[in-house]
Amino acid sequence: MTESRSAGTRTPIDWRSRLPLIAILRGITPTEVVDHVAALVDAGFEAIEVPLNSPAWEDSIARTLDRFGGSTLIGGGTVLRAADVDRLAGLGARLAVTPNTRPALIEHAVAAGLEVVAGFATPSEAFDAIDAGAQALKLFPATTCGPGFVRAVRAVLPPSLPLFAVGGITPDNLADYVAAGCLGAGLGSDLYRPGQPVAQTVERARRFVAACRAAGGSSR
Repeated sequence: MTESRSAGTRTPIDWRSRLPLIAILRGITPTEVVDHVAALVDAGFEAIEVPLNSPAWEDSIARTLDRFGGSTLIGGGTVLRAADVDRLAGLGARLAVTPNTRPALIEHAVAAGLEVVAGFATPSEAFDAIDAGAQALKLFPATTCGPGFVRAVRAVLPPSLPLFAVGGITPDNLADYVAAGCLGAGLGSDLYRPGQPVAQTVERARRFVAACRAAGGSSR
């Protein structure tokens, strides 16, 4: 599906109509990003995050948007400052993933027309992010908290709010987090590590997509 890039008029993301996996390409470089994203998209991924502590991240995001921006949700992670948001919005990115819940930052990103997935580790942080306008949450680090924590916090969160598990998620434990109440997951080093060959990205992506579908994290 094609989504408008005009701030303030963009159609909200329906995460439940997508494969609910966010590829986190930390450390990727502009010269390799298109090949790896192509492999991910071919495997079924529909959301790509380039963390802002990656080399020349603006170039990587720009190249990814140019090639895949029509149908793939693309943006930045480790978003910490309003200036980061402005740079992402200026590129035409759609997604801002934060490692924390700074209300002013979340409000700024939402006002800029970005889909915000805000990182939290406590219920108080989760509700601060929701009050600031975050459209989705990520529990980070998920495996430190465990599925039991997901089940407990899911009981008090708005039922329709997308919740992603991030940090230590593998094809083998993804189903535990989906069963506990996560819609899906953000995938880092178990999906992509800097310098790995594209063939390895293909293999890992296929395993995650299969695990997600088997867990019921995708309707397709």
